[in-house]
Amino acid sequence: MTTRWSVRPARPEDLPQTAKLAAALVRLHHAYDPLRFMCLEPVERGYEAFLATQLDRAGVVVLVAAERGEGPDTILGYVMASLEDRDWSDLRDACGKIHDVYVAERARGRGVATRLVEEALARLEALGAPRVVLMTAWQNETARALFERLGFRPTMIEMTRESG
Repeated sequence: MTTRWSVRPARPEDLPQTAKLAAALVRLHHAYDPLRFMCLEPVERGYEAFLATQLDRAGVVVLVAAERGEGPDTILGYVMASLEDRDWSDLRDACGKIHDVYVAERARGRGVATRLVEEALARLEALGAPRVVLMTAWQNETARALFERLGFRPTMIEMTRESG
């Protein structure tokens, strides 16, 4: 069976579809813990504007899994990552950081997330990242299992307490 999708750098014309996926990621996290994770509506518009500022930034990787069809590509998933400087407050040396990974429900189980993360890792390593870190919601067992399969190990647990 021939794969009709591939992973490639995001283009400006991909941003409306990519922003819809990013909004789903935001809403998922907000549903996990609405006090911890913001959800500023309309999420799609805000995330599209944000992603537009990232496409040409040095040290930033924005990739999409794009399915070819008769018309414009269909975006199945995306990953956003970047090079990060040393951060004394996090006790973290310079590294690559994966900020977002999300795959549309209809495309899950096809290896899309794996390919997106693998390509992001390769690009971050090519940019000189000595290691790559990420955070994932502790409730998201599927994501945690994916990241562990790809060689990530748990290093921190974020905890939140509301004031008052």
